[in-house]
Amino acid sequence: MQSALRVFLDCWFCDDDHIRREVAFVNYVRDRQDAQVHILGTRQDTGGGQQYTFAFIGLRGFQGRNDTITFNTSGTDTDNEIREAQTLAFSVGILRYAIETPTGGDIGITFRMPQQLGSILQEDDPWDFWVFRIGADAEYFAESSQEEWAIDGRLSANRITEDWKIEIFTFGEYERERSDLSDTTFITISRGFGAEGLVVRSAGEHWGYGGAVEVSGTTFENRDLLVSAGLALEYSLFPYTESTRRQLIALYTIGVSYFDWEELTIFERLTETRGTHRLELAYSVLQPWGEIEAGLEGSSFLDNLNLHRLEASFEIDIRLFRGFSFDAGGRFARIKDQIFLPLEGISDEEILVRQQQIGTDFRASFDFGLSFTFGSIFNNVVNPRLNRF
Repeated sequence: MQSALRVFLDCWFCDDDHIRREVAFVNYVRDRQDAQVHILGTRQDTGGGQQYTFAFIGLRGFQGRNDTITFNTSGTDTDNEIREAQTLAFSVGILRYAIETPTGGDIGITFRMPQQLGSILQEDDPWDFWVFRIGADAEYFAESSQEEWAIDGRLSANRITEDWKIEIFTFGEYERERSDLSDTTFITISRGFGAEGLVVRSAGEHWGYGGAVEVSGTTFENRDLLVSAGLALEYSLFPYTESTRRQLIALYTIGVSYFDWEELTIFERLTETRGTHRLELAYSVLQPWGEIEAGLEGSSFLDNLNLHRLEASFEIDIRLFRGFSFDAGGRFARIKDQIFLPLEGISDEEILVRQQQIGTDFRASFDFGLSFTFGSIFNNVVNPRLNRF
C-alpha cells in the first residue's frame, strides 16, 4: 500500500498491535518525519475512569489540518473495551485524511451498535458522580534462608465534577521479613496506615483552591501518629482544559501537623506540633517533538525555617532528528527536615533492610540515554509468534 496514508502513532498507552491489525487501510511509519499525519495520544484521570484525547496533526500535504477527538472510559470498563474505544476513536479521526489519498476510494464504512464503548455520563446518574474502590493484596515469598509476607488493604471514594473535586483514601499495610544469618535469625516488621481527604473548588480556567486532612502512621519514619490539616491555592498559567498538552502551575499550601513518635527523636521529643508550608512550581509539555517535565519545590516548618527541604527534578524525551532521540532525567533534594530521626540512631541491620529511613543531607540521581533507529520506514506488520522465547 505505497499510496496509503502514512501515519505516525505516538501513544504510549495504546495497544499498538491491536490498532495496526484493526485499522489496516493506512501505513504505519516509525518516524514522524516520514508521516503525513502524527497522532498524539494523551490521557488524564476523571472521577470514575479516564479521559483520552487523540490529537491528529497534519504534516506534509496536510500541514495545518489538525483535529482532536476526546472520549471517556469508566472505572468498570475492561481492558478490551478500552482498547476498542481507542481503536474506534483512532479510525474515525484518521478517516478524514485517508479518504483524500489514492486508496481512499477503497475505504468502506459500516455501522455497529455500540456496547457502551467509551462510557458516557448520564444526567440522571443515581450515584451523583461518586465512585468507590476497595481492594486488598497479599504476597508471600520463601526460600531456604529467607521468608517474606505482606498484606495491605485500601478503600477510596471520589467525586469529580467541573466545579468540585472530592477525594478520600484510606489504607493499611503490614510486612514481615525473616532472614537466617550465620549465627542468628533476623526478623523485621514494618507497618503503616493512613487516611487522607481532599476537597478542591474550581475558580475559573486558571485558579483552584481547597483543603486537605491526613491521619497516618508508619514505622519507616518512626511515627506512631500524624494528624495534619492544611489549605492550598493553585494558579495555572495555561487554561486547565489544556492540561494534557501543556501545564505551568504554582501551588502554595499552609497547614499544621501533630506528630506522635515511636522513639525519642534527635530533638528529644516524643510528641510535637508544628506549622508547615510548601511552594511548588511544575511545568510539563507534551508536543510532537517530545515531552518535558520539570518541577521545583520548597518546604519548611514555620517555627524553624532552617528545618527545610528543596527539591528540583526534570525529565526530557526529545526527538532531535530522523530516527534519533535523547532522553534524560534527574532529581536533587537538599534535606534538612528529618525531625523523625531516632535519638539512638539506626542499627546496621535496620539500615541493611531499609526498615527505617536513614538520615541524609541530600539525595541525587541522574540518567540519560540516546537511541538511533534506521532502516525501513514502515511499521505495519504484527507477528506475535514466540514472543515469550
